[in-house]
Amino acid sequence: MNFYKINLHLETLEDGQILATSQDVPGLVAQGRTVQEAVEIAQDVARKIIESHLEYGDPLPENLLTVADSIELNIAVAI
Repeated sequence: MNFYKINLHLETLEDGQILATSQDVPGLVAQGRTVQEAVEIAQDVARKIIESHLEYGDPLPENLLTVADSIELNIAVAI
C-alpha cells in the first residue's frame, strides 16, 4: 500500500459547512459539516482520483508525493 501526501485547503462557507480543496489533486472538492468530516471525505475523493489515474495509466499529478513509512500532519486547533 502506498501513501500519498496532499495539502488540503479548508474554508468555512457561509452556511457553516467546511469546504476542502487541494492544488495537489486537481478535481478534489469535498464538503462536510465539520473539519473532520470534510477531511475524511477529501481522503476518499483523493483515493478515488489517484486510483483512477493508476487504473487508466494516466500520470499522477506533479505535486503528489509518495510517503514511505510515516505521515506528518499539520492541523488547525480552534480556540
